[in-house]
Amino acid sequence: KLGDCCDDFKQACGVVDCQVTPWGPWSTCDTDCGPGMMSRSRSIQIQPQNGGRHCPSLQQRRGCHVSDCHHHQDTAIREIAMLLPGSLSHIRRANDTSDIRRNLRLKDPSEHPEHDPEREYCVEFEILKASKACRKEPNFKSLREGERTCVKCESEALRKNLGWRCQGHGVEGKTTRWTALSAPHCHGKWLRVQEANKECSPKTCQDEHAFIFV
Repeated sequence: KLGDCCDDFKQACGVVDCQVTPWGPWSTCDTDCGPGMMSRSRSIQIQPQNGGRHCPSLQQRRGCHVSDCHHHQDTAIREIAMLLPGSLSHIRRANDTSDIRRNLRLKDPSEHPEHDPEREYCVEFEILKASKACRKEPNFKSLREGERTCVKCESEALRKNLGWRCQGHGVEGKTTRWTALSAPHCHGKWLRVQEANKECSPKTCQDEHAFIFV
């Protein structure tokens, strides 16, 4: 490598090759249901010096698949969130002053729990994976790996069979899936980073980063 034909050039020049630790154990699959990824790592013990051999890769990843989904206690881990841009929120809402039916529901939400605004909440996620198709969709291009986004669960999307919550609202600390309703080729995985709250963080919930569950 140094262009020296002598056998003792490493000793003479103080050449030190990189040395790494053995591989650590494989991590668990990063999903509780279906296809996912697992990884393992190693670390550098001795840095290369004076032209010594460079360090090899310190990370390895491989695919994995979890098939016992039906054994998981929490059905939310298996759900896929269907998303629409937050800008459509006002479109599917009736006018509070002119819609008599909505006003009646708001006066007595106990008779219409599916339309009770007090049940609405917001969830924040970190995007772990997003398909390339998302970059071509103006309404979903903010869904990029490493970014945080917020999704509002409005009363119109509440599901009685799920205990009055939105489908796909995730499980804190677990990887789940999402897809764009109006652009099905845009999909990916995310991690819920915050418990469901009445309101999302204004810092995270800027217009382009805000979505609604369907």
